[in-house]
Amino acid sequence: MAYQRHQRVESLIEGELNKLILRELEFPGALVTITRIDVQKDLDYVSVGVSAIPGEKLSEALEILNKNRGRLQHLLLRKINIKPMPELRFREDVGLEKAAEIEKKFLELEKESSGE
Repeated sequence: MAYQRHQRVESLIEGELNKLILRELEFPGALVTITRIDVQKDLDYVSVGVSAIPGEKLSEALEILNKNRGRLQHLLLRKINIKPMPELRFREDVGLEKAAEIEKKFLELEKESSGE
């Protein structure tokens, strides 16, 4: 039962936080995506994995998110009414970027082996 609640909380936070970020924040020259939500079991905090395209803008995006963390938590609390609201902790998630780099290398190797 507790596991299902944990999953529901993660899902609710991810959906609402995505909407809030799209509506409330601007990231000049970057596309910012939430890649992962991990809510601590006792609901103390939620770790939010963030990715940005281009990757060079990720640190700037994290700075914007952290600067607006309190406001995002407040708006999130009004939307989903979880008490206590877990503290948002944004972290970089470069998994998608690394996957794209690996895919690019595979394509290059494939071209080389086919003689192009």
